[in-house]
Amino acid sequence: MPDYLAALNPEQRDAVLSTEGPLLVLSGAGTGKTKVLTTRIGHLIHSKRAFPGQVLSVTFTNKAAAEMRMRVSHLLFGEAAAPQEAASLWLGTFHSICAKMLRRHAELVGLTPQFTILDDDDQQRLIKALLADNNIDHTKFPTRAVQNVIQSWKDRGLTPDKIPEAAGNYTLPQVAAKIYPAYQARLKALNCTDFGDLLLHMLVIFQSHPDVLRQYAERFKYILVDEYQDTNVAQYLWLRLLAAYHKNLCCVGDDDQSIYGWRGAEVGNILKFEQDYPGAKTIRLERNYRSTSAILAAASGLIANNETRLGKTLWTEASDGAPVRIKSVWDDNEEARFIGEEIESFQRNGIALKEIAVLVRAGFQTRSFEERFLTLAIPYKVVGGLRFYERMEVRDTIAYLRVVSQPHDDLAFERIVNTPKRGIGKATLEQLHISARSRNSSLYAAVEHLLSTGELKGKTGATLQKLIAQFDTWRGKLGDLSLAELADLLLEESGYRAMWQADSSPEAAGRLDNLRELIRALGDFPSVAEFLEHVGLVTDSATQEQGDMVNIMSLHAAKGLEFDCVFLAGWEEGIFPSQRTLDELGTAGLEEERRLAYVGITRARRHLTITHAANRRIYNQWQSSSPSRFIEEIPTETLEFLDGGPYASRSNGPSLFQREVESILQTRVETVAPAASNGLSKGMRVFHQKFGNGVILNIEGDHLQIAFKHAGVKKILAEYVEPA
Repeated sequence: MPDYLAALNPEQRDAVLSTEGPLLVLSGAGTGKTKVLTTRIGHLIHSKRAFPGQVLSVTFTNKAAAEMRMRVSHLLFGEAAAPQEAASLWLGTFHSICAKMLRRHAELVGLTPQFTILDDDDQQRLIKALLADNNIDHTKFPTRAVQNVIQSWKDRGLTPDKIPEAAGNYTLPQVAAKIYPAYQARLKALNCTDFGDLLLHMLVIFQSHPDVLRQYAERFKYILVDEYQDTNVAQYLWLRLLAAYHKNLCCVGDDDQSIYGWRGAEVGNILKFEQDYPGAKTIRLERNYRSTSAILAAASGLIANNETRLGKTLWTEASDGAPVRIKSVWDDNEEARFIGEEIESFQRNGIALKEIAVLVRAGFQTRSFEERFLTLAIPYKVVGGLRFYERMEVRDTIAYLRVVSQPHDDLAFERIVNTPKRGIGKATLEQLHISARSRNSSLYAAVEHLLSTGELKGKTGATLQKLIAQFDTWRGKLGDLSLAELADLLLEESGYRAMWQADSSPEAAGRLDNLRELIRALGDFPSVAEFLEHVGLVTDSATQEQGDMVNIMSLHAAKGLEFDCVFLAGWEEGIFPSQRTLDELGTAGLEEERRLAYVGITRARRHLTITHAANRRIYNQWQSSSPSRFIEEIPTETLEFLDGGPYASRSNGPSLFQREVESILQTRVETVAPAASNGLSKGMRVFHQKFGNGVILNIEGDHLQIAFKHAGVKKILAEYVEPA
């Protein structure tokens, strides 16, 4: 037996040696699917069943393709071989393979081999121009929304002549249907494609030129597909056409990890494999090499609640390990505090920070962890996304607050003067800059001057007059409204929130969530100046993503990764499973959310902790939360409830931290500490308009550290509280 086969377990070896006919390899999390794929490629070539150029292997990411190419090179040519040794293999992503094919046959779809692939920004600019040509208001039908509809059709293999008829009167699908043919014609005139076209054009060529299809179908004696559960309709059709000749199609995937339905993935592709290919063989890889048996039992018990699955049960020869811990907390601040302390404990016990991950369902959840880790000086990185205060919508809102606080902040003013769109073009901005330089003033002052002299006229002048008046109004409310209320007001009156509410792109909902979380965060600060100072310090402390750092990321971004210690935060109804997903997709959405939970659990090797909060602040209002139904679906014997039960924080009163706050409120502490400027002293009960009753824990000049009954410990200026 060759060494490469001896290193496999029986099921893996069977998957490698079953070379002829259709094969479905159901590969559970951590069961070695990449090893199976690369060994199978190496075996096909080593056993002379095929030359390298007769093997087609497709996956979804360039990173995965590079890893596979390196492993195949090492298997065939030795550990010292470079990935280029396997250059003759057709191994890459769906898009890279289709681009390679399309450059050979571009003229069949009206292109030349030198065609350009447009990036996202260029696609949007082209669609925006086409909307203008058709007298369609891009503020009512945003370019991103139109682009998403067109791309969804391409993911389904639909050319302009095959798209379904849209219902309704002047709806987004109708607008997209009108733009789609013109968009494709313009791309062809420019000798360009977008990413969706790479597959779509090859489908058109295969369907209209059978000789081209037969050339490739005969050439590829063996086809291998990674992550088959993530394929969309166009990819599915492309693979079926290519496999129609030899029928040696090996698809590796896990229906329990199909979590990308929102971007076109069809879990049904893997579920109906045996129906599509009668007589197909199915091999289940169930031996896990990653996690402890307790973690695997929790994952298997949870995912068994899904009805649309092929079924498998993960097992391991590893020890039972620690049970999955469930921690009930009072709110998200205590959640971040608890996880931060646990991370410090793991670090003291020799676990590297890079082997620890905090996984969340929604992007807005990262803020409390980022701020807590900064307080504890725990290095961290946000994987697959920006830090909270670096996100566009957060930076835009902060820019508005900066101009309210300091109208002569040119960088902030220039950022938002035309956001949302107000018709302030480059010519107007240049006029403002010239005026500001000539008078040695700020852009804001230049606007005021040009308005007073009548040099800004017409619609532009009226728009800027309104904007300056709005800033004057907001500035006048600094003393009357809390910072959170002011931010809420300016987001509403500026039209910034409405801009994202009108945007139907997949990112819009997350951006609105981040705006809500920002308003919630602003409730912790008594003034704009203190908040801006805090943001400056947070931004300044950001380091390069290298070295030993805790990983903070979404559950989607965590797919394919693994860590010694994993914290799954925010397991509450409405957050996880996502209420938005349940409302839009019903049972199918719930099953995809459950698969996402399964992915999260199986990222952990040794330690797994799930947290849920009894309270969350939404729009700066406290709302009670229920533990996620997914916690109830995990077998009880695999769990350890750190507070006595999954509903401890609701049924048995507040957490230990909150009980400490209650005890402080029951006893007035006598002290000889110096009094604050308004006669307040340490230990005194006080009242705050927003946070309610609390007790002063410490006094630092005009700043008070106060333990509030419902909001925890806050740092507040003395002038904002009064004796209770």
